Amino acid sequence: MGSLWRKNQFPVRLRTALITGGSTGLGREVARQLVEKGANVIISARTEETLADAVEYLKAGAQGTQHISYIVGDISDPTFATKLIAEATARNHGQPPDIVWCCAGITHPTLFKDTPPEVFRKIMDTNYFGSLYMAQAAMKSWLPENAEKYPPPQSLEPRHLIFTTSILALITIPGYAQYSPAKAAVKSLADTLALEAILYESTHAPIKVHTCFPATIFSESFEQEQRVKSDLTKKLEEADEGQSPKVVAQECIRGLEAGEQYVTTAFLTRLVKTSVLGSSIRSGWGIVDTLLSFVASLAMPFVRRDYEGKIRSWGKEHGTSGRRC
Repeated sequence: MGSLWRKNQFPVRLRTALITGGSTGLGREVARQLVEKGANVIISARTEETLADAVEYLKAGAQGTQHISYIVGDISDPTFATKLIAEATARNHGQPPDIVWCCAGITHPTLFKDTPPEVFRKIMDTNYFGSLYMAQAAMKSWLPENAEKYPPPQSLEPRHLIFTTSILALITIPGYAQYSPAKAAVKSLADTLALEAILYESTHAPIKVHTCFPATIFSESFEQEQRVKSDLTKKLEEADEGQSPKVVAQECIRGLEAGEQYVTTAFLTRLVKTSVLGSSIRSGWGIVDTLLSFVASLAMPFVRRDYEGKIRSWGKEHGTSGRRC
């Protein structure tokens, strides 16, 4: 039993990972840490200059003759994911990537009444549909009916499809009406695909589907968010201490190596996660998550009341703009 607990469920050495949103922030740090563990890595994002800079950062962590490269494109384009998988396959000796990690995402945390309609659409297109397009292209390349185009894998090690969502998919606050629904949709998509993947286990290498739930990440985009975020939203986020991209990447990879389907990067996020698990898989044998769910069921109503009280007091003191008077 001890060896079972220690077995790495996410070996990456000599395997190829494709990471969207890999030029900055969490995506770049995930790529670097996979490179340091011996993986070949292909990153993708919209801006070639930042991708080129990121590749140099990744090469500095390489252990040998690993393949490290980038592909420019916009994941919100419905046609790009298929092209991206095809190009990644061509660079990987005709084999589809073993790991596809969806890190691309954007936000614009303004109050609902202040958010232009086109922003809702753009965030949903990038955060949800971008992940959906990528997941479908990856799974199609891994399934046996596409064997003529994508040959069977050289090993029966599981392929890994990894979604990056947020604690805001589980609990939300004013300022994220454009972001939380998109991330909640990604969670639901991942839950569905984790079950559907079981269908293919008897005919092909297993496909493991995971979802990572970071909270605040102090990445390049964080400062941009702070410039548009309301003072009310900032006030409600004070309890979230935040983490660096490096720490979040470490915690995500740690959870994947432990075989977790839902990966959290801090205890608070894990506690919130256990309050909404439903039929989703519990970590390990499920005992700890089940016990935490009892704690969360007692704590979450008080969290809600705390939010309500703070918002009500804010409105009385500062009005409805979300800004301090």
